[in-house]
Amino acid sequence: MGFILSTTTIVCNNVFNKNSKTISIRKPQIGSSKTSSWLQSGVSYQGKQKYVRQRVNTKYWIISASSQVALEEFVKCNGAKGVHETAGISRSKSKALRNKGIERPVIIGVAADSGCGKSTFLRRVNEIFGTKVSQSHTPQGELVTVICLDDFHTLDRKGRAEKKVTALHPEANNFELMYQQIAALKEGHDIMKPIYNHQTGLIDPPELIQPNHIVVIEGLHPWYDSRMKQLLDFTVYLDISDEVKVAWKIQRDMAERGHKLENILASIESRKPDFQQYIDPQKKDAIAVIQVLPTQLIPDDKEKKVLRVRFIQREGIPGFQPVYLYDEGSTIDWIPCGRKLTCSYPGIKFHYGPDNWYNHDVSILEVDGNFDKLEELIYIESHLNNTSTKFYGEITQQLLRNASAPGSNNGTGLFQVLIALKIRQLYEELTGKSIAPVLV
Repeated sequence: MGFILSTTTIVCNNVFNKNSKTISIRKPQIGSSKTSSWLQSGVSYQGKQKYVRQRVNTKYWIISASSQVALEEFVKCNGAKGVHETAGISRSKSKALRNKGIERPVIIGVAADSGCGKSTFLRRVNEIFGTKVSQSHTPQGELVTVICLDDFHTLDRKGRAEKKVTALHPEANNFELMYQQIAALKEGHDIMKPIYNHQTGLIDPPELIQPNHIVVIEGLHPWYDSRMKQLLDFTVYLDISDEVKVAWKIQRDMAERGHKLENILASIESRKPDFQQYIDPQKKDAIAVIQVLPTQLIPDDKEKKVLRVRFIQREGIPGFQPVYLYDEGSTIDWIPCGRKLTCSYPGIKFHYGPDNWYNHDVSILEVDGNFDKLEELIYIESHLNNTSTKFYGEITQQLLRNASAPGSNNGTGLFQVLIALKIRQLYEELTGKSIAPVLV
């Protein structure tokens, strides 16, 4: 997996006639008296109800009250059809390359089922780079842009229900457009990317996305399409066991989204076949996997508050050196509880050693149990090697900075920080640029 600018093919056609009139469609935003506008050529969007159509002579996409994009600057590519008719790719390279000093975007893929911790992980990545991202639909910052691949859904929520397909099924996703637009970003082009609105369940008009130093694509199918694997510089899979996934999803969907318990459980069961067929197989090709399992320290644990977390790291990947405990290549079991690490019941156990993962040689670092005092992780950090830190204590500092984030008190947070550090190192190696560490 690496940069293949010279071999990427983007198939585009000029479908926007700059001399013709266009149609402006205005759609009231949910809970707001304001309207959002965009231009299109007679597209019928799924879920559309009351749209006011009017003829206009302008030649622009209206992105916001203060931002507009000229239609003639964009062309249509393969996959831009149906509800994605207005998706486009800029004719020329993006001005953002020059303005931000970007030589080439580094593309990171993060795969997981819904509710498996992608947002928390990406927050830690941004913390490592010391950058903040916008609160817009697609978070964009000085260094990092995060694209949610749900935006390439071809069916809105109602459409999926009518066709009896889940969002995980290939039929509900536009993989051709996904590939064409991510390839274009990697080559330095702007894109007009579709939007899937999680609040309304509708497919909204497209938004302008420009290349950035790092572009993270996260969602259900980052490399389900084999062509996508060739675009990704680093791949991460968050592998959550069924028992833990149910507990997390109930907590998230009930507390944050107001869903009913019976609906959550029914949704989980209905998604299982598609998850096992289309999402789960991606983990065998990931460079780094965080696997979250029930603890082995408490027999028949029912609460799932104590977790066993494994960091599965591919060997032999250029630019990636697996983290190891004490002695590289050895098999080690370590109970660090004692004078330097406070451990309440049921304690903490580390494991490290070589293994095989879907016919790939891997190194596995495992933590079973919870950390009582994050500041004491400096002791753990002192025994880890190949961490890609820039100063002693950087891992501990990062965990303390996000102490309230889910997983900070167990291996989930620790391994998310380690992967974020590896991404920083990869970025520096691929671009020749240096990122200053964040100091408190």
